[in-house]
Amino acid sequence: MTDYKQEQDMEIEALEAILMDDFNEIHSSESGLNTSNRCFQIILSPQDDEADDSTNPSVQLGLIFSHTENYPDEPPLLNVRSVKGIQPADIKVLKAKLEQEATENLGMAMVYTLVTSAKEWLSERFSQDNGDENADEDGDAKDEIIIPHGEPVTVETFLAWRERFEAELALERAKIMPDSALAVQKEKKLTGRTWFESGRASSKGSAPVAEGGSDGDEEDIDFDEDDDFEDDEEDMLEHYLAVK
Repeated sequence: MTDYKQEQDMEIEALEAILMDDFNEIHSSESGLNTSNRCFQIILSPQDDEADDSTNPSVQLGLIFSHTENYPDEPPLLNVRSVKGIQPADIKVLKAKLEQEATENLGMAMVYTLVTSAKEWLSERFSQDNGDENADEDGDAKDEIIIPHGEPVTVETFLAWRERFEAELALERAKIMPDSALAVQKEKKLTGRTWFESGRASSKGSAPVAEGGSDGDEEDIDFDEDDDFEDDEEDMLEHYLAVK
């Protein structure tokens, strides 16, 4: 025959040794349970709070239990209450969870198992809230950051930019090039005949037009257009360098 009373006493001793100050006996009138048996309260905090700031956790939970006559072959009486920062809706959800787990662990001492489950639930529940708050803060911070947006680069926009750039570059070159150099550059586009008739041939060292014999016929003079264009281009370069 199972000695339920002995098993219950042994479990209480073990809980006192493990939980120490977080484990306390309370009067049945404070427990919220419909019993005259001994009642106990275990103060629980999320595991994250316990690690970071055990002296001032953001939330605290009171897990209250009392052994029934045939515990652990029947579930204990359970109650859950907020000590700090837990909403009634959360209390209701956790109590239902612990009662379900108690029925699944019949036949063995289960209070410490319920304690572990409650701590895990608190950690998940309130770590999730903190994560959401952090996400909101990150979102607000991102809203404050102004990110400049330029025109998307495509082949068409790049080609258009290159044309504008080359036109601006040509304009700048035109501004720094002396007017005389520009005039010489235009002169190289003249035909050989036009250039010859302009009278500049003499300035290039060309022979003047010679008169013939008694018949007065003019002698033909050979004119090499390519040589004159090369000389003209060299003159333009020398002039530009001299001005610079």
